[in-house]
Amino acid sequence: MHAGAASTSSRLVTIVTASDPAVRNQSIESACEGLSAAELLAECDALDTFRRSSTNLYERVRSLFFLSAIHRFFLPPRLGSVAALIPHAGYEHVLDRRFEEAIDVFLEELRRHGPSDALSSCLAAAYHDLGLQTLADQVRRSVRSLAGNQWMFRTGHPADHPLRIRPELLARETDALAGDIFLR
Repeated sequence: MHAGAASTSSRLVTIVTASDPAVRNQSIESACEGLSAAELLAECDALDTFRRSSTNLYERVRSLFFLSAIHRFFLPPRLGSVAALIPHAGYEHVLDRRFEEAIDVFLEELRRHGPSDALSSCLAAAYHDLGLQTLADQVRRSVRSLAGNQWMFRTGHPADHPLRIRPELLARETDALAGDIFLR
């Protein structure tokens, strides 16, 4: 379930997985306080590795939102002003709501060219949206798994739809307008 070595050396993975409320309820601000850009990037690597291997929904989502917050609020001030380009493939993946693929493209760019404010912004958005998508997928699975809700998802053909139109709404008036003759 856990990412092995990453979970034992990472301060943030320890917070995400802690059963002790005093540790688990620490703010990300207090955990990131005093960390350099290199240390924050190491924490991000550990968190990303961990969230990819975790089977626990809470841990995956909390890791995603931690990653988003680090890239949005904590890393950019420590980077300074670095000019960088955003990979077009990652941008396309974000537009197509393929956040995992976008994150992989942005992380590869980060490994090749180093961190930048632009890449952190892209990663923050992709991690945030992936966190929301993960939660929405879980809700969708939960709703679809209940037998009483399955009627909402089985409408492949209009005749399959369980809702019906009342017959009196379908009946035509006998004294229809003259134009009605042309419609028949």
